[in-house]
Amino acid sequence: MHPSDPLDSGAQEKLTLPVALPSVTQPGSGANPADMVDGMAFARLYGEPLFKLPQDLYIPPDALEVFLEAFEGPLDLLLYLIRKQNFNVLDIPMAQVTRQYLSYVDQIRQTNLELAAEYLLMAAMLIEIKSRMLLPVKKADSDEEAEDPRAELVRRLLEYEQMKLAAQRLDTVPQLGRDFLRSQVYIEQSLAPRFPDVETIDLQSAWADVLRRAKLNQHHKISREELSVREHMSQILRRLQHARFMEFSELFEDAIRSGKGVPVVVVNFIAMLELSREALVEITQAEPFAPVYVRLAYTPA
Repeated sequence: MHPSDPLDSGAQEKLTLPVALPSVTQPGSGANPADMVDGMAFARLYGEPLFKLPQDLYIPPDALEVFLEAFEGPLDLLLYLIRKQNFNVLDIPMAQVTRQYLSYVDQIRQTNLELAAEYLLMAAMLIEIKSRMLLPVKKADSDEEAEDPRAELVRRLLEYEQMKLAAQRLDTVPQLGRDFLRSQVYIEQSLAPRFPDVETIDLQSAWADVLRRAKLNQHHKISREELSVREHMSQILRRLQHARFMEFSELFEDAIRSGKGVPVVVVNFIAMLELSREALVEITQAEPFAPVYVRLAYTPA
């Protein structure tokens, strides 16, 4: 890579040198390792200082590899070239940026074709934009200015830069396991049990549960009330003797006002049915849905 290339200062280079070193040092070095200072040795082999390369050292042709890992994609590289040279994103000099971009693609094509394929797509896009800018501008029918061929690329670069800055801000947030660890403290418990304190709300909840259970186990005393059908039959006959006829619901007014409940009303109804069965009263209705009346079936003396 040329020293004047702007990629030199931004790219992170990783140097790997996979070599097979022998397990013993070669004699004839002209110096006793025990008598020399350890700081003068340029390497250590199995704990022993190494002062010269072994004669049988073999280095494969592809042992020295340089991996450029500074860029996470084509947009990252393109944005780096623009920001490094203080270009205006809204007015990108396509010729200069494309030339620098292609020089980087040519370098990675020699070592990693899979990585270069992703960058070649962006290179084709840059060449297309550069070619469209060389063509004469045609005015639209509506007399509006023609769209800049770089507009779509600028939009993608600005969106990528916003996401990259947001990711960097998120990365500065402290993370568990990377920036800090959870502290764990173990305290030996004493032999005497220590019961937790009881809060007022817990006592109220326990008392409400006791009351609820007490209401479920209540005893009911049922008393039997003897009601006479004959007695109610006599009461109905006495009421009808003073009236020529009476509406059906009026016969039950006294039983309802007495407050003795449904049993008295039922017995009263049964007494009326017994009187009708014995032909002592008549139940009549003038027309459908008209009020029902009850009257005596005989003329009282």
